[in-house]
Amino acid sequence: MSDRLDVATRKGLFSVRRVGSTWEVAKVDFLGQTVTMVLRDPRDGTLYAGLSLGHFGAKLHRSPDGGESWEECAVPSYPPLTEEDQRKQAEAGEVGARRDFSSLKEIWELTPGGPDQPGLLWAGTIPGGLFRSTDRGSSWELIRSLWDRDERWQWFGGGKDHPGIHSVAVHPADSQRVTVAISCGGAWATEDGGQTWNNRAQGMRAEYMPPDQAYNPNVQDPHRMVQCAAQPDALWVQHHNGIFRSTDGGRSWREIENVQPAAFGFAVVVHPQDPDTAWFVPGVKDECRVPVDGRLVVTRTRDGGRSFEQLGQGLPQRHCYDIVFRHGLDIDGTGDRLAMGSATGALWVSENGGDSWQLVSAHLPPIYCVRFG
Repeated sequence: MSDRLDVATRKGLFSVRRVGSTWEVAKVDFLGQTVTMVLRDPRDGTLYAGLSLGHFGAKLHRSPDGGESWEECAVPSYPPLTEEDQRKQAEAGEVGARRDFSSLKEIWELTPGGPDQPGLLWAGTIPGGLFRSTDRGSSWELIRSLWDRDERWQWFGGGKDHPGIHSVAVHPADSQRVTVAISCGGAWATEDGGQTWNNRAQGMRAEYMPPDQAYNPNVQDPHRMVQCAAQPDALWVQHHNGIFRSTDGGRSWREIENVQPAAFGFAVVVHPQDPDTAWFVPGVKDECRVPVDGRLVVTRTRDGGRSFEQLGQGLPQRHCYDIVFRHGLDIDGTGDRLAMGSATGALWVSENGGDSWQLVSAHLPPIYCVRFG
């Protein structure tokens, strides 16, 4: 089990350690600054922190010694809009014409490449660009094969002003196979390291679209996508209006129905060995982003979505208004230990697959990302 947590928050990067049977905050880096993303690379231990500094823009820092020292490295950058881009943008409509696709707004995802790709990182960003670094973040390359597709001009923001890539899943046995999820742009997959891409959102349903566009794969809003490490063709998505599952690498998706207490939410994790077991954190709906009936629960399925358990032991069950963002739920390599952080600054850990939860702190800043070391 992992005894270390990295917690990215509105006011710093918190390092949390297990001490005996409890968890404690050990140190804080970037105190007072907004940290939107954190990654501890399992291949070499390098720690990365993505920051959002308002007028100073998005920044990326790395630490080769686990957070003892930090150095600023490069951030992804976008090419200027060409005349052809401007024409396509205008054709996308009045809303699309106002979007600025020429500057980085946020690093929304950091994912290591495969074990055969030392130093390679993937970055998902707002406004909807996928980037690759082969030198541990010293330089970045925009994946033009995805960026230049005409379908990109139909993408739009899901809660953000711009579309964004928040999920990047690298196949553990074939590093050339990468699947990404976009709010709102569906899911896309490459099998040749990013040279070509195919839309992989067939079967997802968007109830916010007109009926004739509800199943359009290019306008879907997957809030978060995860893959099972042991069976990577098994994917789960917490969508804007439901939960979806794929068992064929995203080539088709099945909507999970009759989910209680609600099918709305942002976060999802899947058991690293059992593709039928996954966890979610439900909220009422888009227009009311709070737990149902003021009770914070984590829902768990162990049978591929046929049934769900509501797990609330140790979580607030009255007058609770915490919501858990996309990257606010994580699971370690054993599948037994989970961590969850809320937008209200509460952090919990479960040692038994979610059956019960231990409160680590109720007074952290709003939490954007929780990851086991």
